[in-house]
Amino acid sequence: MGCGVCEEWLELMATVKKGVAKSAFKPNEHVVYPAHGVGQVQAIEKTEFGGHPIELIVVSFAKDKMTLRVPVGKATSVGMRKLSDPRTMTKALEVVTGRARIKRTMWSRRAQEYEAKINSGDLIAISEVVRDLYRAESQPEQSYSERQLYEAALDRMAREIAAINKSEEDEAVKLIESQLAKAPRRAVKGAEAEEADEDEDLQEKAA
Repeated sequence: MGCGVCEEWLELMATVKKGVAKSAFKPNEHVVYPAHGVGQVQAIEKTEFGGHPIELIVVSFAKDKMTLRVPVGKATSVGMRKLSDPRTMTKALEVVTGRARIKRTMWSRRAQEYEAKINSGDLIAISEVVRDLYRAESQPEQSYSERQLYEAALDRMAREIAAINKSEEDEAVKLIESQLAKAPRRAVKGAEAEEADEDEDLQEKAA
């Protein structure tokens, strides 16, 4: 076995030896798994691993056509959580109405930070990526990599909002885009926007 497989096996064994933990999740409930976004609990399965009883949370991701089996005792450590509450959703929608906050760093570094936020599973962090990478029609077109990250963040945010509101995903996208349209200074173009961002960054550092 490779090192990665060995570590995963050891972690699983450590979880198993703690005994059968009670699941905080229930069948048919929507949950958020950081690396994959919103999924739905299909069942809680009882099985054995290394001669020890273990319960697995079976989570399906219909859009990705994927199913994960997460040990109950490992759900918290991997960051799996219940859907955000309406208050957090409202805050996330407020975030996207704010002015984009672009760091004065190389794109490769910013891209890594955006990807980390998307995979954090945190709705507020994801909404920040949506806000920062959104481009109105009056603004310069996004690069391919920017567009990819924007769409990934928008997809994650829309899926959770749709699950919270029990609505269709396209309705959630329209809701987010309507909030983005309210954001100030979306029409400011490239060089002017960058200069404005830099001025604000300098002001914040001086504060």
